[in-house]
Amino acid sequence: MFDRLLALFLIIVFSPVFCVVSFLIFLFDGLPVFFVQKRIGLNNKVFKLHKFRSMKNNTPNVATNLLLNPNQYTTIIGKFIRILNIDELPNLINILKGDLVFVGPRPALYNQYDLIKLRLELGISSIKPGLTGWAQINGRDEISIQQKVDLDNIYLKRKSLIFDLYIIFKTILYLLSIKNK
Repeated sequence: MFDRLLALFLIIVFSPVFCVVSFLIFLFDGLPVFFVQKRIGLNNKVFKLHKFRSMKNNTPNVATNLLLNPNQYTTIIGKFIRILNIDELPNLINILKGDLVFVGPRPALYNQYDLIKLRLELGISSIKPGLTGWAQINGRDEISIQQKVDLDNIYLKRKSLIFDLYIIFKTILYLLSIKNK
């Protein structure tokens, strides 16, 4: 319940950002403003994750690191919102709906079968995915699937309020370091 209340509060606080970013996406690349993608949630249930659209409409529906030249698909405003991680702001809608929590393993794409299988084997799929997580602050997309699962497993074993607060703190530091580059 705390996650949902905090998400509602943050949606209200960031509503001007939602409006400005939505307008800029529409202005530079038209509709839709949101990118909706199938992801794997709690107990391997599929849900629709919301993000601000940073890629052109004709972009293949795969993980960005699997595209041969991802820059050719990124919109003008998309580069900016990705650097600032604003594209993830609509994930608050998913927290409000109960699909996500603030801290947990990032939800796998519906077609990341290797990641889904490894998480299922270790019981990681028994916890809700999060907006940020232990793997996110320890390498994000620069680490292998196995490393990601190992970090998710560490989170599963160490999951606590104190550990979640530490991960949120490290996430904020990471975001601030990006903005200063």
